[in-house]
Amino acid sequence: MEESVRPSYTVSQPPPHIDLQAIPRPVKRDEQPDDGGPSAKAWPADWEARYRAWVIGGDVFITLLVIAISAFVIDRVAPHDMHAFGTMLAVFVSLPASRAWSPRVLGEGAEEYRTLGRGFITAAVLVALGGLLFGALEVQVWVFVVVPAIALVAFPQRYLLRQVLHRKRAKGLCLLPVMAAGSPETVADLIARTRSEVHVGWRVEAACTFSGHGEDRDSGEIDGVPVVGRLEELSRHVRRGGYRVVAITADQYWTPKRLQRLAWDMEGTGAEMVVAPVLMEVAGPRLNVTGVLGMPLLRVTAPMFTGGRRVVKEIVDRCGSALLLTLLSPLLLLIAVAIKLNDRGPVIYRQRRVGRDGATFTMLKFRTMVTNADAIKQTLAEDNEGAGPLFKMKRDPRITRVGGFLRRYSLDEVPQLFNVLSGKMSLVGPRPPLPEETAQYAPDARRRLLVKPGLTGLWQVSGRSDLTWAESIRLDLRYVEDWSLALDLMILWKTFRAVMGGQGAY
Repeated sequence: MEESVRPSYTVSQPPPHIDLQAIPRPVKRDEQPDDGGPSAKAWPADWEARYRAWVIGGDVFITLLVIAISAFVIDRVAPHDMHAFGTMLAVFVSLPASRAWSPRVLGEGAEEYRTLGRGFITAAVLVALGGLLFGALEVQVWVFVVVPAIALVAFPQRYLLRQVLHRKRAKGLCLLPVMAAGSPETVADLIARTRSEVHVGWRVEAACTFSGHGEDRDSGEIDGVPVVGRLEELSRHVRRGGYRVVAITADQYWTPKRLQRLAWDMEGTGAEMVVAPVLMEVAGPRLNVTGVLGMPLLRVTAPMFTGGRRVVKEIVDRCGSALLLTLLSPLLLLIAVAIKLNDRGPVIYRQRRVGRDGATFTMLKFRTMVTNADAIKQTLAEDNEGAGPLFKMKRDPRITRVGGFLRRYSLDEVPQLFNVLSGKMSLVGPRPPLPEETAQYAPDARRRLLVKPGLTGLWQVSGRSDLTWAESIRLDLRYVEDWSLALDLMILWKTFRAVMGGQGAY
């Protein structure tokens, strides 16, 4: 028998000493930091509580109003009918259970709308199950009419509240104080992103780096943000500063053990620690954190190019394009007449574009240039202002008077609805490239061709023609990788706003 390698102790021997002070434990609010300075917990700001109260109050008011009107119309306010009460109870249980009122999702992009939609779907299911359980089979109208009617009013209400919040953030109000910690380069990138996308609600107020300096040893700041210390001192500065978010960016200093220790040290501070992904730029529903073999692992599922959700997208594309063509038919006729009267040339401009898997198709647009525009293009090559292989000019002499108006409001793109109806394009997707553009694509850019090109997309709602080529590619690839139905709906709505404002179109 092998001898045990574990040391044995007799009864007369004292047990080994265990230093309880060395065990990591959360820092309490009334404790002092290591240097004896004051400790400040990051309590939620007053505006956060007020905004959440407005969101909950708006949802409650809309729910009660729609149910009251429905009860009057459907049941004539019958006192014995419990359908209205059951529907109200189902909504008020489902919304918080689906995290639709969680402070972490309010104002957080498509996630807020996704949780709100999940809440109303859950409410509809609860009402249907209640009808089956109590034998009230006439609840169909409450499931298929009343609950969707509440959602139809709740979504615009949420959007209006977010617009109020975003306007305040554009003025420098209602922002969360952020401590950034990482290399000077990655911290600078985070600062630039928070300043360009202020609606997210982050404001980097301080930073920590490995050396305790900025981009050089003589600098004590990064892009105007003060560097308050070294990475090893981060937890102490967080406790003293009262930051709401601690953003960890890439740096060789960070190891799993150091991040774990930092998380322990930050317990009780009220600060949320977020770690920027450094291996790949993937977000959205493809990311899931699971525990395997006692380790937290970040699962990255494959992009969805087929399956049930893609079938739903196809149905929405065909039905949506048919509906829009029907509604816009008078406008299409007026535009066609205006183009014809302008210079007697053809109304529709046909151009070969590259679609899914590299297959070419003929894209339709209203003609906005003179009839010999392609021949003149060769003489304007030196004046190209487009990014990458794109040819763009803010003051293109080939554009007609009518064409300038159509381009400003993207009306020249409307005939592409026929391409969507025929299945060659989608309502939302990457921009349909020219064959000569795809010939210059790098391997990563060719991933844009894995899905159908779209009438609109992330790049259109993020600056349109004002974006650089690299930024356009990044946004299109992000859409290909992280596509979801909720993202499509958000892009369609933002497209309407961008078109109405004529932002970045020329």
